[in-house]
Amino acid sequence: MGTRAVCGECITHKRGFQEGFYGFYFENRLRDALHSFKFEKRKDVGRLLVALIKDKVASFSGRFDTIIPIPVTEKRLKARGFNQSFVIGEEISRITGLPVAPGILVKTQETLDQYSLSKTERRKNIKGVFSVLDRACIEGKRVLLVDDLFTTGYTMKEAAQALKKEKAGDVAVFALARTGS
Repeated sequence: MGTRAVCGECITHKRGFQEGFYGFYFENRLRDALHSFKFEKRKDVGRLLVALIKDKVASFSGRFDTIIPIPVTEKRLKARGFNQSFVIGEEISRITGLPVAPGILVKTQETLDQYSLSKTERRKNIKGVFSVLDRACIEGKRVLLVDDLFTTGYTMKEAAQALKKEKAGDVAVFALARTGS
């Protein structure tokens, strides 16, 4: 499964989640593949990337009760045509047998694209934008929160905090890729 390590950011800042997993580093051809998946509507690429790390995903599957994809707003969903985090969640579900729970966590307002912002701007941009619609579906549950890319961790932090506020059990995060920073 790889080496367990705590990143410097997680040592110095509270994250709201207990641990994180990722599939790849966001570099070289993987960067191109993720861009194709996310911006060129290539769901097949996202599915293939998850399939490539099937053993890694299977190794942590028994630790969670449900999978929750990072949500997008209706406007973003219409513009992009799909939520890439949901596609990743579906593939993890196929491997693990865990249910995907879309619609439990919602994004309540439009934000700017995180990739276009500085670290400080990212934190402000995403602050307080997630809400839980159905507390009963997550209360006491061990949640795997899923996204495509982990850069600063602010998106995952805000989403995890919204889940914990509504009494989710442990929250862990999974990103298909993470940056080196």
